[in-house]
Amino acid sequence: MVPRYHEAIDIAALCREFPPAPEFFDTAWHWSADEIRARQELSFARQMERAWQVPFYQRRWGAAGLEPGDVRGLADLPKIPTFSVPDLRESLARDPLWPDYFGIDPERDPPIPLAFQTSGGTTGLPRPMMFAPRDREVMNIVTGRRLYMQGVRPFDRLQVTLSLGLPNGGLLAREGIQKYTGAVPIMTGSGAQTPTKRQLELMQAWRSTHLVGFPAYLRHMALVARDELGIDPRSLGVRGLITHLGLEDRAALEDLWGAQAYDTYGMNEFGTVACDCAAKDGMHVFEDCFVVELLTPPDAAGARAEVSEGEAGSAVVTTLFKHVAPMIRFDTNDLTALKPGRCACGGTHRRIDGIRGRADAMVKLRGVNVFPEAVGALVGADARGNGEFLCVVESGERMTVRVEAHDPGVDPPCFAADLKRRFKEALSVTLDVEVVQRGSLAPLTGLDSTSKVRRLLDLRGKS
Repeated sequence: MVPRYHEAIDIAALCREFPPAPEFFDTAWHWSADEIRARQELSFARQMERAWQVPFYQRRWGAAGLEPGDVRGLADLPKIPTFSVPDLRESLARDPLWPDYFGIDPERDPPIPLAFQTSGGTTGLPRPMMFAPRDREVMNIVTGRRLYMQGVRPFDRLQVTLSLGLPNGGLLAREGIQKYTGAVPIMTGSGAQTPTKRQLELMQAWRSTHLVGFPAYLRHMALVARDELGIDPRSLGVRGLITHLGLEDRAALEDLWGAQAYDTYGMNEFGTVACDCAAKDGMHVFEDCFVVELLTPPDAAGARAEVSEGEAGSAVVTTLFKHVAPMIRFDTNDLTALKPGRCACGGTHRRIDGIRGRADAMVKLRGVNVFPEAVGALVGADARGNGEFLCVVESGERMTVRVEAHDPGVDPPCFAADLKRRFKEALSVTLDVEVVQRGSLAPLTGLDSTSKVRRLLDLRGKS
């Protein structure tokens, strides 16, 4: 039997369960906390039933002493052990294409239309993920919701500068735009697929209204337009920058383009989890699709607790809709905090603050935790640089921050000394600084070749 996509999913029923925009904003967007919780409990019960059919969870939960029925609702979430990327990689070591976190056996189960995408793969082989029609369509619906929240309307022209191919972000953006916004996706891809000057030429000719991409590349595009082509980026008419800000300077990016910048948070495994609304006061979690816990690091006994409101914790995500590979208590290692109070937009779904860094990208130097994202925020605040940097760790005691000068007129020793002093003030640790020529870091960071820019080069043990 050859499966057919339109026969594998009831789109009308799915849209009633997970309303697209604008219907979502007339319904679930204004649910009370009790209504949201009731919906989550129903979806979580179905997701747990499905997860018990997946070998990855059978193996892990069995080893932890869990049996079906032990987890009766969201109140029992702490009984379930968290897992993270290293656990997925351990599964991939068994089979790099069809790991046991896929709940479909091609030798036993009936065929189903599948989408195959991966993580960015900046280190080692990329992590594969399969999506059933239900998985993919919910992710597309959520993409449409967040773009609507961020001002996208029918016939807008969205230039997508995310990598196209194996990584999920670019093609997921295309599907969501095409199916659930009425806007036009212009899939230029990263600088490796369409060189930056060509991107700008197309943007000018086709009058792109929005740019979708990571902030480092969006900043790079603006600087190439201004400094190399003599074009004021603000004259290009871009209205919105749809990005993943992290600790990037929103105001500086908006000033470069003369456009509003909107933050978004998501991952390869499940798409958009949360995003800014027009108020830009924290990212709303789509709570009909996800449960997000913010947890402390494991203590000596491995126990974890939810952090207090406003306190930073690691985002642990549980999906409420996935079929092929449910994600139950997936520790993203992304650090954020819950925003208190209600957003001015009137949405009732909980909000998280911007992503403050990754726990697994943290480097401990002389007893101090250093996050590349925090380094980058300080680099970006100095106009003598162009915002491009790379943290190079050569030992447990030494990190060198390579920083690109904005132009040849910058005094490298003075710039380096001032940054070194600023790092010491803000981070409470001494970092070496090396000022390099503009554009020289791109081969190491991947600025011109990939959507996901590398900011940490760990050389420990590689001599």
